[in-house]
Amino acid sequence: MNKLFVSLLLTMGVAGAATAAGPIKGDAAAGQAKTAVCGACHNPDGNSLAPNFPKLAGQGEPYLNKQLHDIKDGKRTVPEMTGLLANFNDQDLADIAAYFASQKGSVGAADPKQVERGSALFNGGNLENGLPACTGCHSPNGAGLALAKFPHLSGQHAQYVSKQLTDFREGNRTNDGDAMIMRNIAVKLSNKDIEALSSYIQGLH
Repeated sequence: MNKLFVSLLLTMGVAGAATAAGPIKGDAAAGQAKTAVCGACHNPDGNSLAPNFPKLAGQGEPYLNKQLHDIKDGKRTVPEMTGLLANFNDQDLADIAAYFASQKGSVGAADPKQVERGSALFNGGNLENGLPACTGCHSPNGAGLALAKFPHLSGQHAQYVSKQLTDFREGNRTNDGDAMIMRNIAVKLSNKDIEALSSYIQGLH
């Protein structure tokens, strides 16, 4: 009985130590060597040239790591990435996230016709329908809040942003947590709102 009790305490101690250690730390240098397959769609430095593939360069490391895990575990469906992460372990994903986070993101340009509306929504939301400003989670310059896993938006492709907002609104993307933060926000956006916001974010810097 005493041996069983001691064994249980030791097991709990090991589990506690593992929890206290926190998430796996990524190594950007090691990650670069693991991103060869990523470069085909996202470019070697993470600044995707295709508007339907997201820019990963400069994205928050915790956010990138979460998305990679969500895609690998099936919590976020990205058909183009089916099976691509299957052979990567937790350290690999952390290293990949660290590498892309260490790169400098590029900035696009906003449609001048969309700037006024996009800026108003991003910075002030819409009081009439209870839409909060994007700045609360993503900061006024679109840098996001890395520790909270709120993504960096500045310079992201308008086409990609538009699809994500639409997917959240329609319930096709659901990996925004139990609080459903993005789904609850996106449902208040019209198609024209999404178009304006996406364009504004593309040129935000």
